[in-house]
Amino acid sequence: MAIASMQSSENNLSSYDPVTIVFHWLTAVLVVLLFGSAWIWNNTPRDWHWHQPLEAGHVSFGILFAAVLIGRVAWRWLGGRRLAVAAKGRAGWASRAVHLALYLLLALQAVLGFGLRWLQGEAFSFFGLFSIPDPLTPDRALAQSFEGLHNYVGWAIVIVAGGHAVAALIHHYGARDGVLRRMIPGRV
Repeated sequence: MAIASMQSSENNLSSYDPVTIVFHWLTAVLVVLLFGSAWIWNNTPRDWHWHQPLEAGHVSFGILFAAVLIGRVAWRWLGGRRLAVAAKGRAGWASRAVHLALYLLLALQAVLGFGLRWLQGEAFSFFGLFSIPDPLTPDRALAQSFEGLHNYVGWAIVIVAGGHAVAALIHHYGARDGVLRRMIPGRV
């Protein structure tokens, strides 16, 4: 009985809490949806019948992404389980740097997305359920700058997150150190 309870306690210390895990995977899914929808609508003719619904979906998922990101950061500050970095030395430093870069890029992308939409002066609604008021005066020139930055940051997120995913797989299949299992649902 004591061994079972020690193992359970050990597993709890080596896994993230369920809320952190949900925020992590929800963020990952939203990044893929947002990047994919933007890539498709930017590479199809404007008169394609799915162009407008795809753009509206991208905007709605972007609003959801911003809400999830705010919730994720708040949870991390207020109660999310923090685990020790799995690697020491340069690898540990690199891990912390990548996580910080991802948080900063995700936050910047949300700010750029909202700013872009407001500067375009276009409708900004969440799946048609409600609209978000426009606090900025439309400015097409500035909107173009935001759009370029929004695209670059999107690619940067995909590259850094891709590296993050590859590192997790190397930990799982190469080092076999349990790092990936810390973020798998149901392991807590």
